Amino acid sequence: MPANDVDWQALEEAAKHAMRNAYAPYSKFPVGAAALTEDGRIVSGCNVENASYGLTLCAECALVGQLHMTGGGRIAAFYCVDGQGNILMPCGRCRQLLYEFRAPGMQLMTTQGIKSMDQVLPDAFGPEHLEETT
Repeated sequence: MPANDVDWQALEEAAKHAMRNAYAPYSKFPVGAAALTEDGRIVSGCNVENASYGLTLCAECALVGQLHMTGGGRIAAFYCVDGQGNILMPCGRCRQLLYEFRAPGMQLMTTQGIKSMDQVLPDAFGPEHLEETT
């Protein structure tokens, strides 16, 4: 999907709306994420912290859960924001999660503009590697 076919403003608003639902009593760092699926749906998620910090769910985890609960599919475009609504890059773990559910040519809004998934996670490991035979 070409970058100019993505309604980035709608994704930004969906990410901000999701961020307002974050549960971040420990870090005080709410995060919201939104994605456009190949079939045109917008899915979103927010971070949900836990007193056992390692069990905290990132916004991208919640987003992927919603993706599957609303029909599955692949992510064509992605946008993430912090508590002030500023663009936020996914952490390495979440980049890997997004890679797993990406559509070909998936784009992300980054702090340096729109980039492809391959640019933000070069040489990634994915399901295709598990299918390779030696």
